[in-house]
Amino acid sequence: QVQLVESGGGLVQAGDSLRLSCAASGRTFRRGAMGWFRQAPGKEREFVAAISWSGGVTNYADSVKGRFTISGDNAKNTVYLEMNTLKPEDTAVYYCAANTDGTLIIYGFGYAYWGQGTQVTVSS
Repeated sequence: QVQLVESGGGLVQAGDSLRLSCAASGRTFRRGAMGWFRQAPGKEREFVAAISWSGGVTNYADSVKGRFTISGDNAKNTVYLEMNTLKPEDTAVYYCAANTDGTLIIYGFGYAYWGQGTQVTVSS
């Protein structure tokens, strides 16, 4: 059974940094991709970033480019999202997702596996 477990969320002030982690178990995604999505209250889930395990190719939403960095540790089967210069509009539940085809798709239907989410709250 595949499990994705996020951690690292919390309450921070605007301008602060946070690092989210997503640990995968049950299978490896060596030829796949892992991504981060977020959903703010009253809004639809949106793509944040994705990374392919093979080659480390990345893709980012325009709203986080230059502030967020996604990275992966193959040995630990873990993906990270380093978030810098956080803004109140970054407040959301952040979800980790994984697929096995390696596409860095920005739509949620492209990922078969999902974590439970971790709350990130940025105060102004």
